[in-house]
Amino acid sequence: MTATRQLLLFPFSGNAREAVAVIEARNAVAPVWDFLGFVDDDARTHGATFAGYPVLGGREVFAAHPGAMVLAVPGRPETFRNRPDIIASLGLPRQRLATLVHPTAALGPLVRLGVNTLVMAHVTLTAAVTVGDHVVMLPGTVVAHESVIGDYCLVGSNVSVSGGVRVGRCCYLGSGSRFIQEIVVGDAAMVGLGAVVVRDVLPETTVAGCPAGPIRGRDA
Repeated sequence: MTATRQLLLFPFSGNAREAVAVIEARNAVAPVWDFLGFVDDDARTHGATFAGYPVLGGREVFAAHPGAMVLAVPGRPETFRNRPDIIASLGLPRQRLATLVHPTAALGPLVRLGVNTLVMAHVTLTAAVTVGDHVVMLPGTVVAHESVIGDYCLVGSNVSVSGGVRVGRCCYLGSGSRFIQEIVVGDAAMVGLGAVVVRDVLPETTVAGCPAGPIRGRDA
């Protein structure tokens, strides 16, 4: 029997709570993870539980369980550009960062996944897709051949990315958004819910609508 690995989730967020379903589905196929619980900076959450799993405490928990892997999935629409700093502030070596893939996800040939990446149920990555480090992909998203999803991206549910698309670092792709083939989405861009993207998106720009157009800059 293969030994399980201890796992901690940071923070006690919606992304982390959704990751519990990935852990349990993966363990139902074959035991992989011994999920210990959540870690969160907010002391008000300490001692809370979700689906029977506790919030164990703050960052001191990482040192208390030095053999545990960690999946760090912070980030909301309002704060997604802060994800690199938040994850770096944890001070965790790369070898402690986990990647979780739901067993219903379909990964084609030559797909590459980075570390600390969460791929939820029914995601499809077709052929030669590259997904960077620290990425969250919500259920039902499809990414087509030779597309690249950059480090630190948050990808909503039911997003459709055509072939040859390049999504930069630390982007937010809202649920239901669509991307025509071979466009480029610049670093730190935000794409709104249901947007239909038919032209390149400049860095640090927010776009929405059909066809998608800019609605404000990063600092507007």
